[in-house]
Amino acid sequence: MPTHYRTCNICEALCGIAIEYEGENITSIKGDEKDPLSRGHICPKAVALKDFYLDEDRLRSPLKKTADGFIEISWEEAFEITVTKIKEIQAKYGDNSVGSFLGNPNAHNVGNLLFMRPFLKALKTKQRFSASSVDQMPHHVAAIHMLGHSMLNPVPDLDRTNYMVIMGGNPIVSNGSMMSSPDVGKRIRSIQERGGKVIVIDPRRTETARKATEHLFIKPESDAVFLLAMIHVLVEENKIRLNHLEHSVIGLEEIKTAVKQFTPEKAASITGIEASKIRSLVLEMVAADQAVLYSRMGLSTQTFGGLCIWLSNVFNILNGNYDRVGGMMFPSPAIDPITFSPKKGRPKRASMPLSRVRKLPKYIGETPSASLAEEIETEGEGQIKALVCIAGNPVLSVPNGKRVEKAFEQLEFIVCSDIYLTETSRHADIIFPATSGLEISQYDVTFLNLAVRNIAKYSPPMFPKKGNVKHDWEILAELTARLKGEKNPGQTPEMMIDMALQMGSYAKDGITLEKLKANPHGIDLGPLKPSLLKRIQTNDDKIQLASQVYLEDLKRLETHINTDHSNNDFPFQMIGRRVFRQHNTWTHNAHILSKGKNECTLLLHPNDANKLNIHSGAYVLVKSRVGQIEIEVEVTDEIMEGVVSIPQGFGAGKNSKMKIAVAQNSVSINDLTDDLRVDTLTGNAALNGVRVRIEK
Repeated sequence: MPTHYRTCNICEALCGIAIEYEGENITSIKGDEKDPLSRGHICPKAVALKDFYLDEDRLRSPLKKTADGFIEISWEEAFEITVTKIKEIQAKYGDNSVGSFLGNPNAHNVGNLLFMRPFLKALKTKQRFSASSVDQMPHHVAAIHMLGHSMLNPVPDLDRTNYMVIMGGNPIVSNGSMMSSPDVGKRIRSIQERGGKVIVIDPRRTETARKATEHLFIKPESDAVFLLAMIHVLVEENKIRLNHLEHSVIGLEEIKTAVKQFTPEKAASITGIEASKIRSLVLEMVAADQAVLYSRMGLSTQTFGGLCIWLSNVFNILNGNYDRVGGMMFPSPAIDPITFSPKKGRPKRASMPLSRVRKLPKYIGETPSASLAEEIETEGEGQIKALVCIAGNPVLSVPNGKRVEKAFEQLEFIVCSDIYLTETSRHADIIFPATSGLEISQYDVTFLNLAVRNIAKYSPPMFPKKGNVKHDWEILAELTARLKGEKNPGQTPEMMIDMALQMGSYAKDGITLEKLKANPHGIDLGPLKPSLLKRIQTNDDKIQLASQVYLEDLKRLETHINTDHSNNDFPFQMIGRRVFRQHNTWTHNAHILSKGKNECTLLLHPNDANKLNIHSGAYVLVKSRVGQIEIEVEVTDEIMEGVVSIPQGFGAGKNSKMKIAVAQNSVSINDLTDDLRVDTLTGNAALNGVRVRIEK
């Protein structure tokens, strides 16, 4: 029986998988024992690749919306209508009247990544939105201000650290986020087995916290104060050590001044964590030598997300564990985004580009997704009149999804590229049906730049295209050519991958596409090595510890902590959570991932449940400023009092035509999240900390 080896491209983990098959019949999907990164690990999501490929709900031909519903049309007609409408709308209203939204799967599809930039350039609009600004934008912003390039994002050296603090992350469920790391559970056990500690700080006792050495509850949106207090202890105890970065850091005195008032005693009353625990935690990390602080989505998706990620970097630098074995390190991928888009020597912008309506910052060319609805609703130059959505579902993934959906009714034209008819694509005038994970080739450009070990791996398509579909990159290439009035040059992802590898830092080692094809398990390029000083992109080659944008934002934090935020109308703070068997819209229609008990529940502390006279299994109304949902309650002491948790990614409605997802009768947390709550420093959506109330 033949076996196909590839990298699972559903989430960030980059698990190597071995797929046994006969014809189109997949008999098993297992972990690839020879994969140098995942080492045989596999999570349940990988088996959904079979469901995606065979799903009868998948779109198989281009669709056009009519008064009587969608009808199948030819590819030529779909392309012609799309390009004609885009040009007509831009001729009438201007280039920025067409917006684009790029969803999460684009980051996992090499064809999309390689062909998206030329397409967006041909589209000529500055109204670009993506999943980044409802997720990790604060990480990119910190990389820009501190290191000069948005893609210089450090990852924990998980396999060699002796002390790991995890804030706002649940890597056992995510397999690492902004840290591609299959089998985090085993890697955490290894830290403990070699005498180290893993500490989780989170408003919920997560799956990772249950396996950790210790868990500390922290009040939502108080993380920045906690981090300031940690740095305060380093300063107070004279424990700052920069190691090899000593002559490459500027702004240390400004940091010392900034943290002076944030004592552990002050932080204790705000965070709920005792001052003595803050001090002992910091001193233990100092003593551990190889220690790392890892902060993730719980910190980046709050109103002080930018400060949180900046302060996390500052702490790791001052504790001597930045660009150092066992600390925060920088992968050296075979296709390096720093090499292909260097920033060093380029003149800096005189001012930050701002969104049209709310004047939010636009980093890496993106308008914050929390402003999508208002950019459609608000009249004036640059008002969005048409939308191009590639593998995205903003109705479920953007704050105040109901407002977004209503705003879509104003648009003159919507075109989507997707594998399903979703809550978003059902509004489209034209839908391009795209191939799924087993039909595409894969070389992971994005997440090998975030992996905890350097590897290179190429996966050819397993199956030919099924139905009258095209690869996303083929769709993008054709639209690009037609928008520019040129002939499609006929490039392929493989041609571009091979060229990039031959220009990469491992070319001298013979890493070519042909060599990767000959090594289907991937090639191990070794553990992470100190590399920052060779790759840093600031013009003076210095790490900017104290960029003015952060020092200014501390004033906003001070105002916040000195304000009474008690709210009798909305007494609870809501946080999101990730569930083990789900990832995005598509996985909710995989039968094998949707079996078992209801996972779309509201977590509520027993004391809060008693006050409200609510028990597990009951259904309640949860209301916020923007909307309400009805959801099942799960009473548990894994959540803090005064805090509730709802999982992300659910909420497919009957109009989505995804039968399995619809049958779950789930709800979307983004019917409650508030599009007016953003981190004003980075423009990222503040999904966590939303005020809600609960009614029987």
